[in-house]
Amino acid sequence: MPGAGVSASTLTSGTARVRAVLFDLDGTLIDSAPDLAGAANDLRAAPDLPPMPFAELRPMVGSGARGMVATAFGVAPGNARFDTLRDQFLARYETRSLQDTRVSDAMAPWLAALAAAGLPWGIVTNKHTRYAEPVVRGLGLDNRAATVICGDTVARAKPHPDPLLEAARRLALAPQDCVYVGDDRRDAEAAQAAGMTALVAAWGYLGRGEDPATWGAQAILSAPADLLNWLGLP
Repeated sequence: MPGAGVSASTLTSGTARVRAVLFDLDGTLIDSAPDLAGAANDLRAAPDLPPMPFAELRPMVGSGARGMVATAFGVAPGNARFDTLRDQFLARYETRSLQDTRVSDAMAPWLAALAAAGLPWGIVTNKHTRYAEPVVRGLGLDNRAATVICGDTVARAKPHPDPLLEAARRLALAPQDCVYVGDDRRDAEAAQAAGMTALVAAWGYLGRGEDPATWGAQAILSAPADLLNWLGLP
């Protein structure tokens, strides 16, 4: 993995103050790339453009509609076509958001392990409520997560710390008692700005050309099992 400089055997333990674990959604907790990439290719098919290889679209899933439109059409915010393409992409995604999306296979047992240890976990995503809630509910995570914060729950989304601070507030915890696990630079920046421990999920989407070692996180986790090692859980 790019920048995966911390192995399971060298992960820092001794995090006695950790009282909750917060996760990014796409890429970290769930594998939504098949549906997001599928929506991008559905949109490309409208003007008879050929589908893009999944391997080219997957790394940019963590950047949301902005990243998918930029990758699929070479159109960035500020371009006259961007808003229309973004809205069309989101409309297509909404119709298929649970077609192939799954909780990441490696995450399922570790969520159970957190619950068994009495450590609550929650979700903080930049995905707006309209798109996030059906996915969280459809995957059976709504009754398991201690809190779910979406991209429009507060006024400013990640990399601003407000969503993470709101999650800590709803859990009645100090921010420094939480860790945030994510697969995007914005996740690490938001966690640090909120005063939380930032952990990188190197099994996630990461972004094209990104080096997570430059994000300033406390650790880079190669696999979900590394989180339990870092927390000192069996």
